[in-house]
Amino acid sequence: MADTERFLVVHALKVKGLASADDLAEITGRSDLAPVLDELTTEELVKLRTGRVGGYALTKEGREAHPALVAAAVTDEERTGISATYDAFLPVNGRFKEVCTRWQVRSGPGGDQQPNDHSDEAYDASVVSELGEVHAAAVAALAPAASVSPRFARYGERFAAALERVRGGDQSAFARPMSHSYHDVWMELHEDLLLTLGRERDSADGH
Repeated sequence: MADTERFLVVHALKVKGLASADDLAEITGRSDLAPVLDELTTEELVKLRTGRVGGYALTKEGREAHPALVAAAVTDEERTGISATYDAFLPVNGRFKEVCTRWQVRSGPGGDQQPNDHSDEAYDASVVSELGEVHAAAVAALAPAASVSPRFARYGERFAAALERVRGGDQSAFARPMSHSYHDVWMELHEDLLLTLGRERDSADGH
């Protein structure tokens, strides 16, 4: 069954928790989601939160409806490919966490760990190079899912866009939360794999 905009929006909100209309367009690759957002809001599956941090979120009814939408949207062929991606993703996930740690903290003069102030261009360049290696491994891990699911193929496109921003000097594109950073996309992929396969996070997934 092809992904419908209805499923894509509900699933994206389940994965992300809170998202603006622009966020949802970036996540799903669909440009005009206003009609489906209006429909879901009228049905009280989705609500629009206002305030300093606003956006769309699932209601209790929306969260309860999500498993049935997943079951209807994901075919057996897709589930097989997504399961293979999940198995390949876990080892890369550990490496990505290590690279993110090196981006955020580094050894000081006395050997103690301190925040990386990004003043050492050579050090940052080496970590960005490591991210490039992780990216290549992530794309390879994604291949089984991407070959059967356009939704998962979208992650490869989003990773590439974030990596291009990092390489262009945008420090926020590496790991800053809520900035469409590489880390943001990574966390969404991990959650998407778990939700799609109906798996609980365990020690193999990390935290």
